[in-house]
Formats: sequence, C-alpha cells, structure tokens
Amino acid sequence: MEISILDKRISNQELRAFLGSPFPTMVKFVVDVNRHLVALGGELHADAEELLLTRGSRQADLWGGNIYPDEADEKKIVFESLINIRPPLNRSLIVQDPVIQERMRAAVKELIAL
Repeated sequence: MEISILDKRISNQELRAFLGSPFPTMVKFVVDVNRHLVALGGELHADAEELLLTRGSRQADLWGGNIYPDEADEKKIVFESLINIRPPLNRSLIVQDPVIQERMRAAVKELIAL
C-alpha cells in the first residue's frame, strides 16, 4: 500500500488496510506537528518524511512513530523512528520531548480511529 497523507479522519478498518504492507502488526507514520498532518504507511519513515517535505512540511516539524492497532491503548502508539535522531535536540530513536509526543499523539488520534 502506498503512503497516504491524512488530512481527514480514517476509520479503524481503513487503518487496518495498511497492515501487511509490509509489516503484519504495525503501521509506520510521520507527523507534521505544525501542520497537523499524518503520513501513514510505507516501509521506511524516511519515505513518508520525504513525501511530506515535498508537500511543504519543514524538517524540524516531522517526527516518526509506529501504530500497533491490536495492542492495549497505552501501547498502540510508539514514538520511535530513525528520523527522530537529531543531535543535540533528540539523541534517541524515541522522541524524548513530552510536548512533541503529545502533539504527535493528538494528530494521530484526531486523524485515525484507533
């Protein structure tokens, strides 16, 4: 399945259509925390990041994570991606700033029925 840029809410069934393309239990996403957009799907976060950049997003606003639709609520969204490594701002795969995490979570929950 292609990477989709979400600007309106999708159903849980639509989210599940991304499973298996290529990961059976997880869907990758990249959030533009400024424009409140989510790029969903694909094999690499970098591909979704590039798509958002070509559509006017700024690098500093893009953060990646994964959705696990079948996990418990507190484990559905994971803020982990190679694109999140940005020394000295974020030295980890995991987004360290709770404000950025909350902005990511808000965008995902607004645009995707988990």
